[in-house]
Amino acid sequence: MLEQVKALTTEYDMFPRGGKVLCAVSGGADSMCLLHLAWSMAEAGGFQVAAAHYHHGMRGEAADADAAFVETFCKERNIPCVVERGDVYGQAQRLGLGVEETGRRLRYEFLRRAAEELGCNRIATAHNADDNLETLLLHLVRGAGLHGLAGIPPRRGEIVRPLLTTSRADIEAYLEEHRLSHVEDCTNADESYARNRIRRQVVPVLRQLNPRLTESAAETMGYLRADNDYLNAQAAAACAQARWAEDDLVIEARYIAQLPAAIAPRAARRMLEMMGDGNTDCSAAHLKAIVDLAAGEDPSAVAFLPHGRLVQRVYKDLLFTTQSE
Repeated sequence: MLEQVKALTTEYDMFPRGGKVLCAVSGGADSMCLLHLAWSMAEAGGFQVAAAHYHHGMRGEAADADAAFVETFCKERNIPCVVERGDVYGQAQRLGLGVEETGRRLRYEFLRRAAEELGCNRIATAHNADDNLETLLLHLVRGAGLHGLAGIPPRRGEIVRPLLTTSRADIEAYLEEHRLSHVEDCTNADESYARNRIRRQVVPVLRQLNPRLTESAAETMGYLRADNDYLNAQAAAACAQARWAEDDLVIEARYIAQLPAAIAPRAARRMLEMMGDGNTDCSAAHLKAIVDLAAGEDPSAVAFLPHGRLVQRVYKDLLFTTQSE
């Protein structure tokens, strides 16, 4: 397992020498394995480790105990640790989103703040190979293009996933070998969550058909990721024609309209990434609306996007901007 993690972290420069890595730690098995592994590798690897725990404001005293457990673990090993409490239920109502999606957003916002506060240039999350399999199946059930079927990327910017090629069984064996405690989240058994139903009902049946299901899925996602990366590179090349007009991003509509159907939506996504922090938060329908705008003949049509963004056709140009008050 250790050699597997070393190979992945080296390939994607996850633990840079002279850098500082912030580990997202819930207190569960996966994240405790991640934190202990990173901490064990830090001295030889020439990097530092810190931890961050997000208290979702859910599960009452159990969540309080999780936060205390993580803080104690870090204190015993002199690992800098930041804990923040949020209100996922309240924020979900305000945003009109599901609890899972809201929790994910708030957690990543917190991790980026904590990384800046502690001077970390990598944020490591504990997604493992089984998580990646479940993500593939969820995307397949809900409907997805190549981007979704390629699974969880090992690295996206400063976000890295050192355990992505490690199975849950290997993680549990690591914890047992090093006599490491962890906490159990009772919501992991709640089958009202789609991911839990996939994990507890679907995966066992598929594993009967193929005992190497996790490994086979990882190989497939690797092939799909390579194809996806190539198509994204073609889209990025087309977007090199874009230019800034003060705070707005502008590109001639023809540069997107003339692209093949497999690349045009990717160019639309790339333009949105260029506007902000790389998070597009747009559905396939939004991307299609942008492509239709580029290929259409209305010289002043508009496509409205989430979070106050919009794309406006201004004669031969597409203008990517944000709505004014």
